[in-house]
Amino acid sequence: MRASIEEYQAVEAAAMKFVRSVAEGDSRYAKELFTDEAVLFGYLDGKLEHGSIEQFYRNVDSVAAGDKFKARIDVVAVEETLAVVRVLEEGWGGRIDFTDYLLLLKIDGEWRCVAKAYNQNSNTIQK
Repeated sequence: MRASIEEYQAVEAAAMKFVRSVAEGDSRYAKELFTDEAVLFGYLDGKLEHGSIEQFYRNVDSVAAGDKFKARIDVVAVEETLAVVRVLEEGWGGRIDFTDYLLLLKIDGEWRCVAKAYNQNSNTIQK
């Protein structure tokens, strides 16, 4: 059964915490979204990042998104307790474009992110 529009909106609002943290360079909003056990996987400038979501927090807190930063949230799927969100980012830190996939679970009635995997667009990789 398809989830209601309100549930899609709740998932989008949860993902907005991620975007707000990235845009403002402040991980406090994302910390409301991610569980303590959340994991991160992706390549940043060709180097594999994996493990605790703490690495994402460090990245966000150390790099300002910049004036030209843009983001788009696409709610890909919503099931009863599971959601998949794609976030497109352009111009993070003034140079990097990302595609992020967030895996969310509804825990105690609240959408929380348990995993983040991302791709850095190859034309924005610095070696």
